[in-house]
This record gives sequence, structure tokens and C-alpha cells, in this order.
Amino acid sequence: MPISRREFLKLSALVTTSAALSGCGAIYRRLTGSMSVTEWSPMDEHDFTVLNRLTFGARPDERARFLEVGLKPWIEEQLDIQSIDDLDCSLRLAPFRSLEMEANELEAISNQLFENYDRESLPAELRLASLIRQVYSRRQLYEVMVGFWNDHLNIFTEKGNCFYLKTVDDRRVVRTHALGSFRELILASAHSPAMLVYLDNHVNHKGAPNENYARELMELHTLGVNGGYSQADVMELARCLTGWTVKDHFWLGDFEFNADLHDPGVKYVLGMEISDSGINEAEQVIDTLSTHPSTARFISSKLAWRFIADDPPEELIQKGARAFLDTEGDIKSVLRVILLDGVDFVQPKYKRPSDFVISALRMLHAQTDGRGPDESLRGMGQSLFGCPTPDGYPDNSAAWQGNLMPRWNFAFRLVRGEIEGTQIDMEHLLAYVPDDDLTVRFDALATLLLGVPIAEPFRSGLMELITSGGTNEEEMLQILAAGILVSPSFQWK
Repeated sequence: MPISRREFLKLSALVTTSAALSGCGAIYRRLTGSMSVTEWSPMDEHDFTVLNRLTFGARPDERARFLEVGLKPWIEEQLDIQSIDDLDCSLRLAPFRSLEMEANELEAISNQLFENYDRESLPAELRLASLIRQVYSRRQLYEVMVGFWNDHLNIFTEKGNCFYLKTVDDRRVVRTHALGSFRELILASAHSPAMLVYLDNHVNHKGAPNENYARELMELHTLGVNGGYSQADVMELARCLTGWTVKDHFWLGDFEFNADLHDPGVKYVLGMEISDSGINEAEQVIDTLSTHPSTARFISSKLAWRFIADDPPEELIQKGARAFLDTEGDIKSVLRVILLDGVDFVQPKYKRPSDFVISALRMLHAQTDGRGPDESLRGMGQSLFGCPTPDGYPDNSAAWQGNLMPRWNFAFRLVRGEIEGTQIDMEHLLAYVPDDDLTVRFDALATLLLGVPIAEPFRSGLMELITSGGTNEEEMLQILAAGILVSPSFQWK
């Protein structure tokens, strides 16, 4: 691309200013999934922001459906995941055979006993499958929630046997309970060998207590750091969790409660007397933690941070917490309150690397096997399942605003077809535009990515800058697309 870095910075600034000045008169081509035109339809800037918050980047068919039915029905359709035909995504996942395997099978193939797998290929398949789902699944709100819970219940795949155990955890814990009961989610996580290994509870036994999982269960998974528990509560919960371990022989990698490793005797957690009852001790505490008022507030706060703003209104957090307590932790009920009552309080959030990469792929209708984007996310500091600390990747704008150069490189390589296993057909993407006027094509591309057309006088400035290099139309469209992707307008959602 014959364009200098200085010119590119000017291009990015022009894109940002033009988008900002277009205001609430935003319009975009209302398209079907096959990108055939139906009509021009208005969509204001706020609705565009809201829809992008509920997806990994709103594609034209999702925008059209949103306009047709409105926010509440659109959310209800997304929450009813079984009614959403996701065959295309399922077919793309077919090559990833490890996704449906049990722990003992995964451990066996990781040792190359009968398959061409190794320690690196198993977590790689999980990462690639997650990327494919985020890009192609029509169950977008569900996939956003899967990502939310994978952050909340973070497991680092490079620790111990988590490289294969996380595959089972992703299927049985997060994906099974992402829109279900919070209690069942936490109970499933507590029985997850991946979680027990990651937080060292598989070596927590009488005579050698390990408090790691007990602490994070309270601090990160339920009550929150200010949830009202003490160090004594952590120690007593760790005693309750002794003997919760992972099988190391038959059915290798499955959960096991080993009574011989359990610390007997009465325990006291959060003011409750816990009788000497083996595995039931920790399950009793988990029941209490899962329905505790501090947990209700903590989960409501985190959902509001993810979907509404880095500093969500206190009133909204309280409403979400009440819904949590009233429904005994029904995740869909809490989500409805956060999304519907919080819609007027949505504020821009800076895209995390995964949001940036996936939204670019989705909005440009890329065809990808996930390999190149996976490598790009590593370079941006957010490889999926790659956060070593139990609090997961941060969910605030300030944490991610310093890694611009990898984003620029990704944008230019993406539009030029230089990302491994990933292609964009710009001509097919804009085939629906009935006019050969280059400015019309520019407008179509801008509305596809930003929800707004390029406004004058900035359109003329962009045209002059991009056409002055003497490039052909394909290259000019590539330059514009890359400039939009790296502009602040696209970096925020």
C-alpha cells in the first residue's frame, strides 16, 4: 500500500472526526446474511453501540433483526439458544475432534498413544474452536456470556494438566451453565478437575492444607474481595474442601472425593457450623456462597461492567442484585435487568484485543480457520485461556489502551490477506452496492464498520488522501478499511 505512516495517521483522524460528527443520523445498509440489499434503514448511534456490546460485532443481518423487533425481543431470541439454528458454526467445528472427548481420552491422545496430538495441539484446538464460535455463531449473546464466565472462572491452560482438562471444563461447566443457574455453575466449577488443578485443591488434604481454591472461591467466584469473609473463613473452607481431588489412575482426570484425605471434624464458615459430613460440607458452603447478598452484588456489578460501562450506575447494580436474590441466581433474569434497565446508561468501552479482532473479522465477513487471529491475539496480550492469574483478563478500558501497534499491524495484514488461514473478499463484500461511484462504496464500507457513513467535508479529504497515491480501487478500499479498523471510532464499542 503506497501510503506513509504520517498519511495513515491523518486518515485515522479523519475517519474518527467524520464518524463523530455524523451524530444520531447514522444509517447503514440493511442487509440479509447473504448481503443482498433490502432498503436503507435508520439506526441511531446509541442502538449501534448497544448491539455491538451484545455481540462480538454486529453484522448486517443482526442489525436488521434488531431494527425489526426491537431490543427486548432481540434479547429474548438470543437467550433462547436452542431455537437458534447454528448449523454453519457447528460444521466449522467438526474438525476439532477433541472438543467432545473425556479427560482420560484427552490425556491419552496428548501422549500420542493413537492420535497425532500433543501438549500444544489440545489447548490450540480449544482456542481455535472458541474463536470460530465467536466469529460465526448466531448465538452471539450466549458466546459473549461464555467469554464472560471464562474470565470470571479463569483457568490457565499452561498450568499442569489444565492443557487438556480445560477442554472438559469449557464444555461441562461454562457452556452448560452460561445462561442457567449461578449455583449450578459454581457447583460444577468446584467439581471441575481443571479448576481443582489450576488452584491447587487437588493437593489439599488433611495434614497439608492448601487454601488457594478456597480463597479464590470466595474472593473471585462468589462474594468478592469486600464480600465480608475473613482469613479464618478461608482456612475453614479449605478444610471443608480437603479430599476434593482428581483421579490419577482409572478414569484419569475425573473428579474424585477421597474420604481418606478429608479433614474431619466440625468447621465454622461465615458464622455457620458445618457438621462433619464429608463431601457435603463444601457443597453446603457453596450453596450459601452462591445465594449470598455479597455474591448477588458482585455478579451484578461484573455484568454491568461488561455490558454497560466501566463505572455503571449504583442503582442498576442494586436492581441486578435484587433480581439475583429473588430468582436464586438465575443468570438470564439478572442479565435481563442489566441489559434492559441499563440500556440508557451504556457508555463506550475500549475494545479488548479479542473484541477488536473478532469484530473486525465479523464485520468484514472474513473466512478464517482461526489460526492467524489466534496468533495475533497472542501478540496483543490476550491469548484465549492464556491469563496466568485467577482474576482473568481485565475488563476495563484503561488496561488495554497501550497496545496499538499490534492492532495496526493486524488491520493492515487482515485487509491485504496476509493473516494465516484468513481471507476477505472485498468485492463480494461490496457487491450489493448498485452504484459504481467510489464514494458510494466508501460510504457502504464505513457504514458496515462504524454504523455511519463518511460525512462531508471529511469524505472529500479521505478521497483525496487515498486516491493521491495512484492506487487501484481494490487497494483504495483496503486502505480505507484498515484506516477505519485502527481509528478510535472502531477501537471503542
